[in-house]
Amino acid sequence: MASLQGKTVAFLIAPEGVEQIELTEPWQAVEQAGGTPRLVSTQSGRAQAFDHLDKADTFSVDTTVDVSGPGEFDALVLPGGVANPDFLRTDEGAVAFVRGFFDAGKPVAAICHAPWTLIEADVVRGRVLTSWPSLRTDLRNAGATWVDEEVKICDHAPSLLVTSRKPDDLKAFCQAFTEVFAR
Repeated sequence: MASLQGKTVAFLIAPEGVEQIELTEPWQAVEQAGGTPRLVSTQSGRAQAFDHLDKADTFSVDTTVDVSGPGEFDALVLPGGVANPDFLRTDEGAVAFVRGFFDAGKPVAAICHAPWTLIEADVVRGRVLTSWPSLRTDLRNAGATWVDEEVKICDHAPSLLVTSRKPDDLKAFCQAFTEVFAR
């Protein structure tokens, strides 16, 4: 496994709606690789995760997008769920936070519906990525090339982007993004 020793990884989620397994498995992958994951949201307090449509656990938010920026982190993970990225893409601070990672040339990983936030940040044009299949048209309309693959790494300057389709792809997603983040 790649080492993320000394690296801090932001996990950006909405106050409610993140798919729990798409948060917890990548979080554990960062910790197992020696990195420090930090939970970032648009509001302080606790964030409500979901297991598909059912409420799951809550998670303590470490910092918010209005007081933190990409300069504090080495990489960004965007977990999915339908409601999570749908909320984030309507929040100017969250969109600016995401765009800042691309502007700084820092690697980003997104799974499932998370590319909706990437579309709003206007960072998918010219990139090749995957997602939950229902985002295919949205991504194409935003200038991306969509592929149906377990994991896709797009090395399109200035930032590396790792994407996956769904929870079934989490093992490959976690392996790919930890390797990319370790570079």
